[in-house]
Amino acid sequence: MSKLSQPATPGVNGVSVIHTQAHASGLQQVPQLVPAGPGGGGKAVPPSKQSKKSSPMDRNSDEYRQRRERNNMAVKKSRLKSKQKAQDTLQRVNQLKEENERLEAKIKLLTKELSVLKDLFLEHAHNLADSVQPISTDPTTANPDGTGQ
Repeated sequence: MSKLSQPATPGVNGVSVIHTQAHASGLQQVPQLVPAGPGGGGKAVPPSKQSKKSSPMDRNSDEYRQRRERNNMAVKKSRLKSKQKAQDTLQRVNQLKEENERLEAKIKLLTKELSVLKDLFLEHAHNLADSVQPISTDPTTANPDGTGQ
């Protein structure tokens, strides 16, 4: 079984592809990747991984101008969105600062009110304790009229 092969045709990325091989049983197409150059240092890259850009675009072409316009609009939109998000965040920060100041003022007011009510309660409790006479177990001092009852 001797193999006869066709010459390799130049391919992409310095890789040539042998399209057909001759076998004793007949022709059969067998793709094989072989290095194109004499040094054989090129890496074989599958077609799915190859770069989509085949040649640089002409800056004067309609396609190039359309792509640039679309890109410029996308950049503007992105920058506006970012700017709006920053403004919204700043507005929210200011709202929270105002709310925080309002709540701190309310805390001060309620703390003051608590202190006043506590003082009133203690004063009332002290006056109540002074006005109540202690109960004595001595029968002579229990009743001022001396009856013992």
